[in-house]
Amino acid sequence: MEKVVVSIGGSILVPGENDAEFIGKLAEMLKEVSKEVQLAIVCGGGKTARYYAGIAKELGGDTYEQDILGIAATRMNAQLLSLALGDMPDTVSADAEETARLSAPGKIVVMGGTVPGHTTDAVSAMVAASMKADRIVNGTAVDAVYTADPRKNAFAKKIPSMTIDELGDIVYKEHGASKSSVFDPLGVKLAKENKIDILIIDGRNLDELKNAILGKKINGTFVNSH
Repeated sequence: MEKVVVSIGGSILVPGENDAEFIGKLAEMLKEVSKEVQLAIVCGGGKTARYYAGIAKELGGDTYEQDILGIAATRMNAQLLSLALGDMPDTVSADAEETARLSAPGKIVVMGGTVPGHTTDAVSAMVAASMKADRIVNGTAVDAVYTADPRKNAFAKKIPSMTIDELGDIVYKEHGASKSSVFDPLGVKLAKENKIDILIIDGRNLDELKNAILGKKINGTFVNSH
């Protein structure tokens, strides 16, 4: 049975519109595909994380303190998804290796962030490395990797496939310019070292997400780490 880690952005889970309906449908799809692949899910914080981190900054909080609040938001999202899956724990795992250990065929393990300084993209790569996953599926607000930001550049072209080194070139350049990046540089490094493919897709498109998890053809970007 193949092993897959899904990194799903908080803005995908809880954008503020029809959230319960979407999370419910997502949970049903995950339960269905868990019969075919071994799954671990890492949830991002999204707008909730940014909102609380922003307030913390206004109150004089440093980057570490802002990250602590952002991580709390990721764990709330993880608990919401766990609830939809039928088993909301009092706390969610805060350790990538523990999540990998808990993962088993037919059992979906859900977690959020771990410690300040580690994005949930990086955490998903840590989980994937620990459980020797076949691929990481990154469900984002943008449906693929593009030559430029498609939300700002009408001439941006979708990149259907690329190597892990090519993705690295993009994210290291992006990371140097701002905090936002198509995938976290540490996550790219870990995926390369452990030969784990990355699929970057539209996380709100459940058919696309399902295909990516099952290793079928996608409309997003396939990043080859082999």
